[in-house]
Amino acid sequence: MKTMLRGKHLITLDEWDKGEIETLLETSFELKRLFAADIPHKYLDSKTIFMIFFEQSTRTRNSIEAGITQLGGHAHDLTPDKIQISHGEVAKDTAMVLSRFGHAIAIRYCDYGIGNRYLREVAKWSSIPVISMQDDIYHPLQAIADLMTLQEKFGKDLKGLKVTISWAYATSHAKPISVPISQILLFSRWGMDITVAHPKEFPLLPEMVEKAKKYSQIHGGSIRVIDDMDEAFNDAQVVIPKNWGGFVYTQDRDEMKANLEKHKDWICDERRMSFTAKDSVYMHALPADRGKEVVDAVIDGEHSIVYDEAENRLHTAKAVMLLTMGGRG
Repeated sequence: MKTMLRGKHLITLDEWDKGEIETLLETSFELKRLFAADIPHKYLDSKTIFMIFFEQSTRTRNSIEAGITQLGGHAHDLTPDKIQISHGEVAKDTAMVLSRFGHAIAIRYCDYGIGNRYLREVAKWSSIPVISMQDDIYHPLQAIADLMTLQEKFGKDLKGLKVTISWAYATSHAKPISVPISQILLFSRWGMDITVAHPKEFPLLPEMVEKAKKYSQIHGGSIRVIDDMDEAFNDAQVVIPKNWGGFVYTQDRDEMKANLEKHKDWICDERRMSFTAKDSVYMHALPADRGKEVVDAVIDGEHSIVYDEAENRLHTAKAVMLLTMGGRG
């Protein structure tokens, strides 16, 4: 167990070693036990986290805000229009001022080509931990909750677990690529056998796929990338079909929309679930585009563990805050 995590930024779990991530998971399970038993655990009494949201949020916003309250602290719910970012304040000034007011800064900024650069600029100047609540490349809070959920369902040793991460059709908005990227980077370090499926117009960042392949080689897993959703579901123990935008393929929104309409058949339905392993599970970061990404019979069916997955966003967010804002320095 690694306990020297106070003050550490979390922009991507790729910058945390396995010992640190294992400590994060152990802490998450303990906090979940305390929550279930209704045992008070105000370990961050009177501490403050500033949440800056450039986009909407349900699970991330509420897991952070409920989590810090349960830990005895307080969250400031901020958007650019509530602070001087809307008038052009630079990241350095925001970081240095908020660093003097509280104990952590959490940011969601998903604009492609902008978000991660902004988070890293804030982290450069911040003297308190910066926590990514999702950017255009990474979503560490979702990935760690997913890993916790997999350990609950399949045990701590996940080596060889057959996981399919598939693109799916959706029209609500051009969703970031950060969830599947964070999943392949993290799951590969636990030796899972990963299949990534997507149409050619919706690839992930090649350098991230190559990095995940290197992790797989080190940790005894595998990664394959295919363009056939049916094949991807074959014998899978875990399926995570989710839309993401075609930002890597094109920056033209009209072209991206036209490419999207070519692939309406990329939907998770009962037929495709019949290809999976007998005791397979369906996961999704939510919100899901019902009727487009997935049919109701699947997301509300016996394979679905989406609400267990969503609940674990609370416990893992609390663990991140506890270890980076408190703990031993």
